[in-house]
Amino acid sequence: MTQSHARTPATPSALVDPLRNRGVAFTPEERDALGLTGRLPSGVLTLERQAQRAYQQMQLQSSDLAKNVYLEQLHDRNETLYFKVLADHLAELLPIVYDPTVGEAIEKYSHEYRHPRGIFLSIDQPDDMERAFATLELGPEDVDLIVCTDAEEILGIGDWGVGGIQISVGKLAVYTAAAGIDPRRAVPVSLDVGTDRTSLQDDPLYLGNRHPRVRGTDYDAFIEKYLETASSTFPDALLHFEDFGPSNARRILEQYGGRYRIFNDDMQGTGAITLAAALSAVKVSGVRMRDQKLVVFGAGTAGVGIADQLRDAMIRDGAGPEQAAAQVWLVDKQGLLTRDMTDLRDFQQTYARDPAEAADWARDDGAISLLETVRRVKPTILLGTSTAHGAFTREVVEAMSEGTERPIIFPISNPTSRIEAMPADVIAWSRGKALVATGIPVAPVEHDGVTYQIGQANNALLYPGLGLGTIVSGASQVTAGMLLAAAQAVADQVDPSGPGASLLPPVDDLRESSAITATAVVKAALDDGVATSKPVDTAQAVREAMWQPVYTDGAAA
Repeated sequence: MTQSHARTPATPSALVDPLRNRGVAFTPEERDALGLTGRLPSGVLTLERQAQRAYQQMQLQSSDLAKNVYLEQLHDRNETLYFKVLADHLAELLPIVYDPTVGEAIEKYSHEYRHPRGIFLSIDQPDDMERAFATLELGPEDVDLIVCTDAEEILGIGDWGVGGIQISVGKLAVYTAAAGIDPRRAVPVSLDVGTDRTSLQDDPLYLGNRHPRVRGTDYDAFIEKYLETASSTFPDALLHFEDFGPSNARRILEQYGGRYRIFNDDMQGTGAITLAAALSAVKVSGVRMRDQKLVVFGAGTAGVGIADQLRDAMIRDGAGPEQAAAQVWLVDKQGLLTRDMTDLRDFQQTYARDPAEAADWARDDGAISLLETVRRVKPTILLGTSTAHGAFTREVVEAMSEGTERPIIFPISNPTSRIEAMPADVIAWSRGKALVATGIPVAPVEHDGVTYQIGQANNALLYPGLGLGTIVSGASQVTAGMLLAAAQAVADQVDPSGPGASLLPPVDDLRESSAITATAVVKAALDDGVATSKPVDTAQAVREAMWQPVYTDGAAA
């Protein structure tokens, strides 16, 4: 008896390509033309009906992680439908496809793995980069945006190796849903340099390089090769860096920012959205930007990046560069940072204080505390990027309130378990005087008959519009002027003057908000002389550039 060799039935290509697949939205004529006869149920549904069903299916999932997995599976099947659902419910689904749920998805990436998405570049095979990008089969003018990560500092959860690809995927999803970046022209990238997390190295299902993180000259050479390869292969692409370690993030930006079209969201995006909240608060406090005094608690990449943005805003408002830098104080684990400390990082040194300035300040085990710093400095702005839960104590908030009439207090660490203080406490301890923004979504706070709306310093309010404006203008660099324009555009979308008013707009209508921000960014790129495209009507050019999640070419819509 001869053994039969059955051939697996083929699936028509239109049903397996997520960029082409429309599922049951294919009309009878399209099904006939694409060889789909008999491969779909007879009914033809519009995109709106498909989106209604997909949203209902997503709601039935048992947890936020399950919802994330469901949406990623939809993403892998039908990109237009995925982005239709995401755009229709963006405020609700943003925490599902991105922070905080994406953190759990990253931790379980190798165990939940179903389908590859993006480009995986390994430091063990650096010469494969060109061939890897070539597999995309895209020409030099076909890519607008590349988001890469080496996953050393993912959100607030640290080093998660190759699972960090999900942060690049999630970031691009927000770019598309919020600002209409064409998903066909965007590429997520994992820069796999290993992981220092032993639980990943020992996990038999882990999908990344099973060795400690490569550092030093080999790491630097890998990053440089990536920049050279990505920019030469896709010369029009904005190169977005996400969740790199503190020292690497800043060093890469400073070393290559003048040569390549680079944007680092952890430094520049977080800084700009916090600046937007500060610009709103300044309208209420009455203290000019150039006269602000800033204490940053948590002097890592994000904290110092925000300090840089606020310092630049002080300078633009008339402060001298030295004066502006002198109006910033950094406090970290070792207390107030002073120039005589031997463990300062290079990016902290700009703001380190003269030890003589604090010679008579009270010390706790040799360190100058946050509370002592606030009492002595009498800052107008207190920024928390420490992830130290409860660090803004009642005493700290009361000291802020004694030093200035309307203290600006931004505990922006996330998640909730790491926030420096809850807004309800800050408002109560300041007797309703504090102007507050956070890094997490917070329900309105009632105090003394006033309802306080708490603005969320969510990067999604800013980076999609900044990216779109960079693409539309063809800017050769992301300048300080473009970042300031983006921050000002966000701040101008809200009126903070009323009692308890939010300092930032809500995320409910991000597409409209992003279009406004992008228009301001294009104008700033033109003013700064870095634009290579000069649209006649900037606002119209921005809106025409925004990809819409609709079926085209006669499909059901």
